[in-house]
Amino acid sequence: MPFPKDFLWGASSAAYQVEGAYLEDGKKESIWDHFSHEPGRIVHGETGDIACDHYHRWREDVALMKKIGLKSYRFSISWARVLPDGIGRVNEKGLQFYSDLVDALLEAGIEPMVTLYHWDLPQALYEQGGWKNPDSPKWFEAYARVVARRLSDRVKRWITFNEPQMFIGLGLQIGAMAPFEQNDEDTVLRISRHFYLAHGRAVSALRQEGKQPLMIGMAPTGDVPLPRSNSPEDVEAARKASFAVLPGAYTLGNSWWADPIFLGRFSSEAEALFGNRLPRFTREEWDMIAQPLDFYGFNVYQGAVSYPAPQDGYQEDAYQGSPKTTLDWNVTPEVMYYAPKFFYERYGKPIMITENGMAGMDWVSLDGHVHDMQRIDFLHRYLLSLGKAIEDGVPVLGYHHWSIMDNLEWSRGYDPRFGLIYVDYRTQKRTLKDSAAWYARVIQTNGENLYAHEHDE
Repeated sequence: MPFPKDFLWGASSAAYQVEGAYLEDGKKESIWDHFSHEPGRIVHGETGDIACDHYHRWREDVALMKKIGLKSYRFSISWARVLPDGIGRVNEKGLQFYSDLVDALLEAGIEPMVTLYHWDLPQALYEQGGWKNPDSPKWFEAYARVVARRLSDRVKRWITFNEPQMFIGLGLQIGAMAPFEQNDEDTVLRISRHFYLAHGRAVSALRQEGKQPLMIGMAPTGDVPLPRSNSPEDVEAARKASFAVLPGAYTLGNSWWADPIFLGRFSSEAEALFGNRLPRFTREEWDMIAQPLDFYGFNVYQGAVSYPAPQDGYQEDAYQGSPKTTLDWNVTPEVMYYAPKFFYERYGKPIMITENGMAGMDWVSLDGHVHDMQRIDFLHRYLLSLGKAIEDGVPVLGYHHWSIMDNLEWSRGYDPRFGLIYVDYRTQKRTLKDSAAWYARVIQTNGENLYAHEHDE
């Protein structure tokens, strides 16, 4: 079987999507807390005030993770829960919550993986300009130090940022995510500069404060177009397109964020597009931005998409009657082969799949179970593609299903259900879906059961 014996089979979540406890125990607002209360921001006027109530139900949730047999749980820290004003005073109750969660995970045999930033900037910092403020890299560094000092004795794996494509590209350029802004290009370039510096400063803080050797990465997303055939020419065209820097959409791509961090430079396409408008750094700043990381995290769901969606045609990698999830995302298992391959070839780092999953049409059946056969088939196909990448020499450290439980899908509200665990939001009752039992078997056999059908033939 292709999966190495120490493969990290896991699942993921994000603080705002699951925790709830909106203003409890000293926490103040994040931008998502704030903007979700504005009319028209989230479907049905929903908010994350309660979400999955994970802040109060974490013991039950960890017990369910243990029942599934997770080897790893990737979760994010709420910056505003730990530092209510973003800087300055530390909220001990907020830190203690994460410390207790880490202890419970370790006791259950589950390795914690911490994401420092999953889109929820403290509102107090947003009111000071947020990521436009040249002090934002220092804010993020100070926050990283606080968390590392408290958790790094027990947490080995860390992720600085989740999906700059979304919180900058969609949040600060296109205006489809909090804080729902549309900024001009010079402003977005300035924000990008602050992002690179914030990442670098956080990595330095983690390395300096770590109470053990830490494994640090980043978790971007981004389009990976699929080759039209297996010919070398088509594969090369897809590879080139995966790292394109497109006018007006460069923040949604891969190389804009990853090249400076993993290669210490901008791509030739970025240089050609922006010339002397590109963010410029001193040699010392470049050394900090591009200091060595331990893995390339990637959130992967589908092949390339077009933004905005074409009204008189199909998304890229879609066709008439093509399979889609309930979010209208393409079912393209091949992306789980080509994405790790392309990223490893370009950046030379082991790959960590930090998110993968699908929104399904799930409900509790008359027999009390949640029969999500489409999710099982989806995951089976994608994991077979991941196994093929490993067989072809791509070092893959782990796979994290998105998500551990149904939760708030940001501006789309609670309708999309991604979880291995069904959540009845009226009662907060949890129900393990059929996919959870199937995934438990995948973990138990280290992926061997994925290939069981081959032995039946």
